[in-house]
Amino acid sequence: MAELSWEKPDQSKIRHTPVNKTKRIQFLIGGGLLLVAVVYLIMISTASGARYFITIDELLSNPEYVGQPVRLTGAVVGESIVYDPQNLIIDFTIAHIPAETPDLALALHQAVKNPDAARLSVHIVGEVKPDLLENEAQAILSGELGSDGIFYANELLLKCPSRYGESVPDQAM
Repeated sequence: MAELSWEKPDQSKIRHTPVNKTKRIQFLIGGGLLLVAVVYLIMISTASGARYFITIDELLSNPEYVGQPVRLTGAVVGESIVYDPQNLIIDFTIAHIPAETPDLALALHQAVKNPDAARLSVHIVGEVKPDLLENEAQAILSGELGSDGIFYANELLLKCPSRYGESVPDQAM
């Protein structure tokens, strides 16, 4: 059999070159710039994602939102719901609810009952009508406001109105 042997190299023959000062400074500057860029990106993404949705008043008051993807919230006006089961088309109207409200059930109830509240027609294609799509439900929609004034949604999330029903007097459940 062949014998293998290993010898430790003579350390006196290996040259250790000291790290150049300019290279160390370049490394520190590059690392600092990278750190600043990461912190900046985190701050920008946190600020842009801080709000989950916008209100109807905000959408209608800013023409820059037309044709842009947005997430929107509003109270479903029950008598406006029209569903076409053959073509899977849902049309309904939502009413403006304030962004910050201490009592969501009361805000939903008042929004639907207030004829002066801003309203927006919603059109959704390719969706089965959800069971929670009923009067005074909070709808959270993703989609675009068309130039015709209709909100074309591609995603619909609903918060159950009966969950908040105890705080609204004289509301039929």
